[in-house]
Amino acid sequence: MGLQFDPTNYQAQLDEKHERLTKLLAPFDAPAPVVFSSPSEHFRLRAEFRLWYENGQPYYAMFEEGDKRKPVFIDQLPIASERINALMGPLLEACKSDPVLGRKLFQVEFLTTLSGDALVSLCYHRPIDEQWDAAASRLATTLDVQLIGRSRGRKRVPGRSHVLEELEVAGRTWRYQQEEGSFTQPNGQVNRHMLEWAMDAVGDNSDDLLELYCGNGNFTLPLSTRFRRVMATELSKSSVRSAIENLEMNGVSNVTLVRLASEEVTQALTGVREFRRLQGIDLSGFDFGTVFVDPPRAGLDPATLELVQRYQRILYISCNPDTLASNLEILNQTHRITRCALFDQFPYTHHMESGVLLERR
Repeated sequence: MGLQFDPTNYQAQLDEKHERLTKLLAPFDAPAPVVFSSPSEHFRLRAEFRLWYENGQPYYAMFEEGDKRKPVFIDQLPIASERINALMGPLLEACKSDPVLGRKLFQVEFLTTLSGDALVSLCYHRPIDEQWDAAASRLATTLDVQLIGRSRGRKRVPGRSHVLEELEVAGRTWRYQQEEGSFTQPNGQVNRHMLEWAMDAVGDNSDDLLELYCGNGNFTLPLSTRFRRVMATELSKSSVRSAIENLEMNGVSNVTLVRLASEEVTQALTGVREFRRLQGIDLSGFDFGTVFVDPPRAGLDPATLELVQRYQRILYISCNPDTLASNLEILNQTHRITRCALFDQFPYTHHMESGVLLERR
């Protein structure tokens, strides 16, 4: 059976999110949020399934939150991309018929793109070797996917370990390398809305952009067209590697990428500490007028809050409206909200993505 959900209730749940965000932003005299909806089905580009065995046969399974004993068997997942749904059956049948692929397989992870690329990670409770590589390569050719095998902390990659996404944003097509295991936006259509809103919010500028938490360059690439120069920072090594590849693949030359945590950026820009990773980079040569942040769910730490208040404009994308509201209690002392938006990245859940543009009072 498939996941039980009701697309006819989509607008009602989106209205509830709109009301919640509006209430959270009301103390800061924010304008009404612009709402960007999601497709009601086939919007999620990633999916992860445990395998549950009955009478020796594997089934895709999901569980109610907090209960790992009663599996819900899944044949199709309406919220997942059409590509994931098309792959689920043939992949499982192939693993059933070939013990090299199916023995002690306990988890399957799908990563797809709007442009049709797909990568599947197969996770095992046993070692896998060159024999698995050969079987996986044959199946990858048959299904037209990339396959990765994982077992006991090891990874086997007979093909490539990433997918390639193409996003048309404000009339230009951007290409992204998205690495397996690294963060990517799960809802591709809403991601496009986020990128276009961010570009429109900042407008055209003759000064520079400071970007914290840049990831694989999802926002960096389109925003680079709106500024003279960009300094983008990210701590994750795999994300930095993908960001470098994405900058080169798209011919972006006005971005300086630095592998630093947000607190380290604060120390560097305030002159508290020098970093070898900044050798050859003249920080004084930047003229930052806007800072862009897309932090984790915990929001901005006190030092980063103090840092971003130094700039004329703050563009803030948040995956947690509660920590956004908490951060705004500080930011509202020096800046006012001039634009805000709700992005429904996660339909049928209480989670939501939001964005605000703040300008110095």
